[in-house]
Amino acid sequence: MKALHIVIAIVFLLFAGVQYNDPDPLTWGTMYVFVGVIAGLAAFGKYYKWPTLIGLAVVVIWMLSLLPSFISWIQMGMPSIVEHMKAESPHIEYTREFLGLVLAGGTLAFYYFQGKRQGA
Repeated sequence: MKALHIVIAIVFLLFAGVQYNDPDPLTWGTMYVFVGVIAGLAAFGKYYKWPTLIGLAVVVIWMLSLLPSFISWIQMGMPSIVEHMKAESPHIEYTREFLGLVLAGGTLAFYYFQGKRQGA
């Protein structure tokens, strides 16, 4: 399990590293680094309930703010969001952000429940 936690930590730190050309790199970099740190700490058996829950709450609130755009993208027939790296229309950026939050939120939920299993 330790190797899995390390891989997840590295992946999220890499996610943070590629945010340099994003319209809001500090926000996304911070979120991805936070998730990477939670995963990295788990690799050493350290689970922190409250920071993980607070991070999860932030992700859920953030997702709710993007939900209308995500639903709009689905109603449009889910046009490609990967044809171009540059987000040429708002639905591309918002959909990518929503899906990034799904990954971050799912990972934080995983670590919350892992911590509960470990008795932390």
